[in-house]
Amino acid sequence: QVQLVESGGGLVQPGGSLRLSCAVSVSDSADYAIGWFRQAPGKEREGVSCISSSEGVLYYTDDVKGRLTISRDNAKNTVDLQMNDLKPEDTDVYYCADCYGLYWGQGTQVTVSS
Repeated sequence: QVQLVESGGGLVQPGGSLRLSCAVSVSDSADYAIGWFRQAPGKEREGVSCISSSEGVLYYTDDVKGRLTISRDNAKNTVDLQMNDLKPEDTDVYYCADCYGLYWGQGTQVTVSS
């Protein structure tokens, strides 16, 4: 069982930065790959990036490469998403989840607008 709680969303101007954080709580000793997903109204949820404790970063979706950085702190049980050079098209609800999509956080809104 995995519990995930996101924080750090908000409103930012184009070109600005935000840092999303996901607090991860697991009830077993399994190594869960954890990632960030996003969803716009009327669209399907899509993967942004995933990271594993043992393998490191698994992927970034193409349109965020060079702008978003995922990181994992196993001592603090957090997975963060540093978002730089944000664009209006990055506006979405961002979800923290295990990379198989079995467990989900409640989501946090990111809005990029001037």
